[in-house]
Amino acid sequence: MDFDFSKYLNPQTFDKIIRVGFLILISVIIIQGLAFIVKRSITQRLSKQSRMIINRIIVYTGYTLLSFMVLRELKFDITALFGAAGVVGIIIGVASQTSIGNIISGFFLVSEKSFELGDVVRIGDKSGTVYSVDLLSIKIRTYDNLLLRIPNQTVISSELINVTRVPIRRMDIAVGVAYKEDLRKVFEVLKEVARKNPLCLDEPDPLILIQGYGASSIDILFAVWFEKNNFRDVKNSVMIEIKEAFDREGIEIPFPHVSLYAGEATKNFPVEMMPNQASEQAPTK
Repeated sequence: MDFDFSKYLNPQTFDKIIRVGFLILISVIIIQGLAFIVKRSITQRLSKQSRMIINRIIVYTGYTLLSFMVLRELKFDITALFGAAGVVGIIIGVASQTSIGNIISGFFLVSEKSFELGDVVRIGDKSGTVYSVDLLSIKIRTYDNLLLRIPNQTVISSELINVTRVPIRRMDIAVGVAYKEDLRKVFEVLKEVARKNPLCLDEPDPLILIQGYGASSIDILFAVWFEKNNFRDVKNSVMIEIKEAFDREGIEIPFPHVSLYAGEATKNFPVEMMPNQASEQAPTK
């Protein structure tokens, strides 16, 4: 049986295709143009995250309306489509309770404003920069440039630390000095390091705290305040300057020692060596 193409390849069909194509083209230009104008003008006072959400609402709403307009132009029964969509929606809703929970959690995250796009966050044992906030998850870019997806439910039920929300941060550096050292002198040297480093803030004052007596050293916490964008430069420069200052002032940074006693004849003459040397030179039977 021959198929009759004349019912479809006629001037009315071509006219309908041209109208639908023109409708899609004009609608896409209007939707994208409106989203661009809103993003550039009306929402300048809002955060990046709010601008992204508003932009997506405009785009998704626009394309949804465009779909209905195209279906109407093609003479589809939209009422029947709504009925079928309702049944399918119920089925999908029952089968995807986790997804619904993630969507609801996403609204809580947006309203809570715990973080914004570009913030550095720590969620559990994961850290990185917030890359995007979507309906079901947030995506963060890790320090080794991987894209990590975390479901919204996980985010809202976990402890979240926003590292960069406050403009200044404190950097804690553990320092160990030998027991023979004058601690008052050590304190003065550390204060001088903080005072001379241009990236360390004068206010608040640096914190110097004796944490305890360690196995090989007196453990000291040295903390300086800095602007959040200078983390790497502050870390490197302060560590280098502490080492240089201690070398200049003759302050010893000790390392673990192990004492070995080799038999009766030398039991009163301990030999000190590092742990790895001790394991290599221990006498064998």
